[in-house]
Amino acid sequence: MANATPIGNLAECYANALAIEREAAERCAQFAEFLEDHGALGTAELFGKLARFEQQHVEELERRSSGMPLPTLRPWEFNWLDDAPAEQVNHEFVFHLMTPHDALKIALGAEKRAQALYEQTIATTSDPEVKRLARELAGEEMEHIAWIEDALKKAPRPLVSETDYEALFSASSLH
Repeated sequence: MANATPIGNLAECYANALAIEREAAERCAQFAEFLEDHGALGTAELFGKLARFEQQHVEELERRSSGMPLPTLRPWEFNWLDDAPAEQVNHEFVFHLMTPHDALKIALGAEKRAQALYEQTIATTSDPEVKRLARELAGEEMEHIAWIEDALKKAPRPLVSETDYEALFSASSLH
């Protein structure tokens, strides 16, 4: 999303919003399933909730843009896991290594990029309808950001360095 071109009209705003929401709905559903399978039920529940909200947003945006010719966007411009076309990424490998904390960080980054795109649109467009839609979409992203940030505060940070493991072993040997 960082490489997205500025949104100039209502059709472009809907096209971008639909691409973002479809990606979010799909990825949240995948994360929910993966995390549930691995016993991270609280985080899986949040991702399930996010997937439902994102799918509802897709359906609402599709209804509102029905009959409007929308530009075609490259799907990898809105991909959560990489900056390349999906066929170049092994998502199973990413999922195998992912912790609940990692999934939340990925989702937070995607939501923040989407929110920044809408904020950029608000700041640069002169079209009042585009500005109105971008404000609405930015508000929805801010709500999701707050949920994810709250969940991140509760999710244990993964152990990533030798120092992390040493601290864990030291703490466990004191008991």
